[in-house]
Amino acid sequence: MAPQTPEPPLPFDAVFCDLDGVIRFYDMSELEAMERAAGLPHGSTAEIAFAPETDLPLMLGRSGKEEWVAAIARGLADRVPYERGHALGTALAGAGFSADATVVDLLRRARVHLHVALVTNATPWLDEDLAELGIAGLAHTVVSSAGVGSVKPDRRIYEIALERTGVPAERCLFVDDRKENVDAAVALGMTGLHYKGPDDLREALAPILGRD
Repeated sequence: MAPQTPEPPLPFDAVFCDLDGVIRFYDMSELEAMERAAGLPHGSTAEIAFAPETDLPLMLGRSGKEEWVAAIARGLADRVPYERGHALGTALAGAGFSADATVVDLLRRARVHLHVALVTNATPWLDEDLAELGIAGLAHTVVSSAGVGSVKPDRRIYEIALERTGVPAERCLFVDDRKENVDAAVALGMTGLHYKGPDDLREALAPILGRD
């Protein structure tokens, strides 16, 4: 019997994956209807909510949901009454979400061969969100900005992820829908994937998934 040809080595030992915009997506239909009723342009609430001065304290774990909603209401106060702004902020904070089943499947298959880590700018209630998404056990390691006090693309959150996984940067694939976050990972020696859709991830993981 001829000896079997050994499989080539894995191109990565870990995949570091973003959450929002890669795995999780939000349903903003209720908020959009409320903005129309208030005479606000589409996206007005999110523009205030995700401005650095509003959401950075939340992403760093220094404030909670109610403080964030109040900050959104204050930011909208020149356009709608505070109470209406508070209702809009509440709708945004409570917007429904779901996980992309294709991406979840790809990562579940990859975790058989690789260390899978979520590296995400996230709120202090991330654990509850992961449970609601049904992916609490998807990643071996979860690195949340609110948990570590550092947000992407700051260097420190990447360093913490590397420390926790114990994988050298050059053996990591970093997946994110924001180019600045990918660029920061590449600067540390990781292979970067600027995510646009599931096919991007499938192609990047093909050498690993081919071993299933």
